[in-house]
Amino acid sequence: AIQCRITTEDPANGFAPDYGKIVNYRSAAGFGIRLDAGSGDAGSVITPYYDSMLVKLTAFARDYDTACDRIGRALREFRIRGVKTNIPFLENVIKNEQFRNCQATTRLLDNNPELFQFKPKRDRATKLLNYLSDVTVNGNETTKGWSPKRVLPQPQVPVLRNKEIPKGTRDLLLELGPDKFCDWIKDQKRLLVTDTTFRDAHQSLMATRMRTADMLNAADVVAHDTSGIFSLEMWGGATFDTSMRFLKECPWERLSLLRERIPNILFQMLFRGSNAVGYSNYPDNVVAGFVKHAADSGMDIFRIFDSLNYLPNMKVAMEAVREHGKSLCEATICYTGNIEDPKRDKYSLDYYVKKAKELEKMGAHIIAIKDMAGLCRPSAAKKLVKALKQEVGLPIHFHTHDTSGINSSSILSAAEAGVDIADLAISSMSGSTSQPNLNSIVAALEFDERATGLNLQALNDLSYYWEDVCIAYTPFITAPRSGTAEVYEHEMPGGQYTNLKEQGRAMGLGPRWREIAQTYSEVNDLFGDITKVTPSSKVVGDMAMFLTTKGIKPEDVTNLKPGSVDWPQSVVGFLQGNLGQPENGFPQQLQDVVLNGKDATTKRPGELAEPVDLEAVRAEVAKIINREPTDDDLYSYLMYPDVYKDFQHSLNTYDKLSPLPTGAFFYGLELEQEISVEIGPGKTLFIKLISIGEPNQDGKRTVFYELNGMPRESVVTDKSVATSAHTKLKGDPTNASHICAPMPGLVTEVNWKVGDTVAE
Repeated sequence: AIQCRITTEDPANGFAPDYGKIVNYRSAAGFGIRLDAGSGDAGSVITPYYDSMLVKLTAFARDYDTACDRIGRALREFRIRGVKTNIPFLENVIKNEQFRNCQATTRLLDNNPELFQFKPKRDRATKLLNYLSDVTVNGNETTKGWSPKRVLPQPQVPVLRNKEIPKGTRDLLLELGPDKFCDWIKDQKRLLVTDTTFRDAHQSLMATRMRTADMLNAADVVAHDTSGIFSLEMWGGATFDTSMRFLKECPWERLSLLRERIPNILFQMLFRGSNAVGYSNYPDNVVAGFVKHAADSGMDIFRIFDSLNYLPNMKVAMEAVREHGKSLCEATICYTGNIEDPKRDKYSLDYYVKKAKELEKMGAHIIAIKDMAGLCRPSAAKKLVKALKQEVGLPIHFHTHDTSGINSSSILSAAEAGVDIADLAISSMSGSTSQPNLNSIVAALEFDERATGLNLQALNDLSYYWEDVCIAYTPFITAPRSGTAEVYEHEMPGGQYTNLKEQGRAMGLGPRWREIAQTYSEVNDLFGDITKVTPSSKVVGDMAMFLTTKGIKPEDVTNLKPGSVDWPQSVVGFLQGNLGQPENGFPQQLQDVVLNGKDATTKRPGELAEPVDLEAVRAEVAKIINREPTDDDLYSYLMYPDVYKDFQHSLNTYDKLSPLPTGAFFYGLELEQEISVEIGPGKTLFIKLISIGEPNQDGKRTVFYELNGMPRESVVTDKSVATSAHTKLKGDPTNASHICAPMPGLVTEVNWKVGDTVAE
C-alpha cells in the first residue's frame, strides 16, 4: 500500500465556500476519497472552508510499481478547485526514479529540487463554465443583440461516400515538385477549381467570423469526397486577425488541425506582400520568416499580391516561397477599372500583360488575376485571360466576386479562353460579395470539354451542411441579398463591403450607407484612381468614413489649408508612401494638404525598415505568456501585438474556447440545454444549464449547471444590473458636457479643462 497526504491552503483572498463532507468512492485506480461540497464531479475536492485541510489517499496493489501507478492515477483524477494543493508535488514524487526503485532516503527532497517544479492545473471545465455564464447572462457584444430565440440545431455533417482518402493535388505537388507540378497544371484539359468556402467566402459574406469547429466538421467530407478540388483557400487575408480578435482562436492551430484532417488537397493562403497578413509594412526578415514558418506548418500555395500592384513590395515574399522549395508562388495582379472602357486607359489590357511578364521574371509559378471587387465583366475576362495565355508561359488562376450577380458568366468566359484555375464557393456560401457558385459551375460544365470532374452530389451535400451552419452566423451576414450594379460605381472589394457596412452601422451611419458608398468612389478619384484591396482599400474606407462624419466633400479636400484638419493616420501614412507607390504616383496637391510638410518617400518601405531582432521579440513574448514562445506565438505577436495580448488574456481567463459549439460560443445556453465539449482526446465535458439565480446587491448572479452529471456553479456579474462602480462610462449624446467621438479611437491627450476658452 502507498499513502499520500493531500493538503490544501486557503488562498489569500479568503475565499470560503460551503462546508464540505468527505465521501468514500472507488475508481479504476483503486480506492480514493473526495471532499464533496455539493457541487463537484467524481474525484473532486471543491474549495474547502477550512484554512487548511489534510486528506489521506491510499492505493493497494500486488506489487510496488502497480501501487505507484494506481496512486498516480488517483492523484491525476483528484480535483481541488480554488485553493493551492501539493498534488503536483506528489505526482512528481510518484514518478521519481529513486522513489520507484525504493532507494528514497530522507535526503530525497534536498537532492531533487525538480520535484517542486510543476505546471499548475488548467482547470478547463471551470474556465469554460465561466465563459458560458458570461455570454449567457450578458450576451456577446459582437452579435449586436441578436439571439436565435431557440436552441440551434446541430448541423448535419454529410455521410462519407469514400471510406479512404484518395490522392489529391498535394500528393502530386510533393511527388513532382513545384516546377513539374506547374507543367501538370498546364496539361490539364479540365477547369481546375479552388474552393474559397473556408476563407474568402465567409470573409465576404459574414465579416470573417467562421469558426474552426465548423470547418473541422466538414473536413473529412472534403478530404474523402472532393479530392478533385485543386486547392482550398483557407487561411490568410483577414482570417489571421479576426480568428484571434473575435473568435478567440489561434490561426496557426486552425492551419494545423485542418492540415491533419485534409492531407491530400493543396492549402492556399492570401498573402499581402510586404504587409504579410497585417495592415502595415513589415521588415523583410519578418516577411520572409513568416512565409517559411507558414510553409513548414503546411501551407502549399502563397497567393502574393500588393494592394497597389507595386511589384517591389512582393519581391521578398516571392523569393522566400521559392527558397523554401516545396510551396507554390502564385504572384497576383489586382484588377480594377474596365479594360474595355477607353476612358479608363490607366488600367488597360497592356497594363496587366506587362505586370504579368514582370512577375514571371521575378520567379512566379502561377499568375493570379485578383478581381477583388467583381469588376471583370464576362467579355473583359475572356480578353484578359486570352492575352495572358498568349504572352505568359505560366498557369493562370482567376479570382473574382459575384457582387454584380453576373460573375459566374465571367468564370465561364475565362474557362472558354483557357484559364487554368478558377475560384468558386460552395453554393450556400456563394453569390453576392462572395465567389460565384461552385456547384452550378460544375453542373454547367458537366458535358463540356472543360468539365471539372468533381462529384456534384458530394458538393450538394456540403452545401446543405453550410446552409445549416450559416444560421448561427445570422448577425454577421450583411452582404446584399442579390447582385447589385452599384459595385461598378464604388468598386469596393467584396471582402471590404460587409466590414465597412458594419463599421458604418456601429458608428450610427447605417441609414447613410449610399452616401458612404458614393464618397468611397469619390475618394478613389481623389487618390488618383488606385487599385483597392487590403490595405489600400482600408485607407479609402477610412477616408470615406472620416469625410462623411465631418461633412467634407472629397472634391473640397485639396482646397483646405494644410494642417487645418487632423487626418486619419492611415491616410497620412499612405500618402507618405508607407504602402508603396501607386501607378503614376500620388496627386501632389493632395499630398501637400494632408502631409502638411511631413516627409514622403518613393523608396520601397521594406528598405527603410530595420530588421527585427527576432530573439529579442521572442524574449518579450516570453514575459507576456510566462513560457517559452513557439514560432506560432512569435509571428502572431509580430503581426498583431495588442490583439495577441488580448487573445492570451482570453486563454488565461477561459482557456481554449474553440471546442465549444458555435451556438454556445456566440449566444450561451438556454435553460435545460445540454452540450458536449471535447477538451482533449478522450476528455469530453457534458454541460447542462440548470438555472440562473437572481442578482445580488453587487449585480452578481450564480449560474447552476450539471457537469458530467454532477452539480456545478459559476458566479458572473450581470452587467445590466451592476452598480455604477462597475459600469463603464460612455459618451451621452443628451449630456451637454459630453462630446461623442464620431469614430472609434483612443484619447491620447487632454489639453484643456472645464471652463477654458478654446480658440479656433
